[in-house]
Amino acid sequence: MGILFNFRKFDEQTHKNSFMVFTASQIALLVNGKIEGNGTAEVTSFGKIEEAREGQLSFLANPKYEEYLYSTKASVIIINEAYQLKNPVNAALIRVNDAYSAFATLLAKYQELKQQQLRGIQEPSYISKSAVYGENVFIGAFSYLGENVKVGNNTKIHSGVFLGDDVQVGDNTTLHAGVKIMQGCVVGSQVIIHAGTVVGSDGFGFAPQADGTFAKVPQIGNVVIEDSVEIGANATIDRATIGSTIIKKGAKLDNLIQIAHNVEIGSNSVVAAQAGISGSTKLGKNVMVGGQAGIVGHIQIGDGAKINAQSGVSKSMEPGQAVTGSPAYDYTSALRSQAISRKLPELEKRIKELEQALKEMKV
Repeated sequence: MGILFNFRKFDEQTHKNSFMVFTASQIALLVNGKIEGNGTAEVTSFGKIEEAREGQLSFLANPKYEEYLYSTKASVIIINEAYQLKNPVNAALIRVNDAYSAFATLLAKYQELKQQQLRGIQEPSYISKSAVYGENVFIGAFSYLGENVKVGNNTKIHSGVFLGDDVQVGDNTTLHAGVKIMQGCVVGSQVIIHAGTVVGSDGFGFAPQADGTFAKVPQIGNVVIEDSVEIGANATIDRATIGSTIIKKGAKLDNLIQIAHNVEIGSNSVVAAQAGISGSTKLGKNVMVGGQAGIVGHIQIGDGAKINAQSGVSKSMEPGQAVTGSPAYDYTSALRSQAISRKLPELEKRIKELEQALKEMKV
């Protein structure tokens, strides 16, 4: 049975917004929690426990913020099932196995409900006569859908999005403002691409000539983004020279990332901000790449490998291997080297003392 929600107008400090109203009992059903206190307590928004107001929902997962449980003005609070109260609490409590995960689930549901309200086509926008789109789509103002574009059901295309000719976008996907998907690229279902990201720009392909100039190599491939991928803001993913640049199912890419032509990112791999991956490199599944890491082209990164932030990876990595530094080398060895390097001044002092002792013995 579905859960029904009420909709009201909520005015505060002359700023008017339309909020969804949840009761504590409804929230408990969503997160499979148990109510302590007033199950009819209502919330209209979310707040951090240290500064939440009446009518807001909050949570407590980190013991560092425990003191605020007893002073917060939040109307409903999600807490761990095992938590023992030390003082009375004014708010209605929802006890769950994992408060942080439950709160994240609720935020996702709230966002989903808000997205569901977005439907229809805003004007001005351009949709070619050969473009097709499914049911319950939203196409924001100033968007452009080129020839033979296909957009699935329940997909949300926000303002200023560009979909080039022959682009395909699956069901329940969200393209935020200013996203550019260039011609021939394919985006799967349940994908989220944040503002300003460019998918399918030309790969960096130039052939050196005898006279010292560079001739552009046409980039005629595309980018394929599989289902359940999320890509941050202002990332760039280059189209393949031939074939496809591929972001596999469940991968998560942060803001400001550069993915070069013919790269493959394995399923459920994560890449943090400002990392760069050069052409034709292949990352396995469940790989973790730290921020500002750089990876050279034409190498293989094995499943489950971990690359520390600011590492420079210049050769292939085995599955499960962890590296750090530039050039990157084994993480455990790097820690040992760092430990030894911190002792160098002391070792230098001891060597000088031994040298002095030897001199005195010779005398």
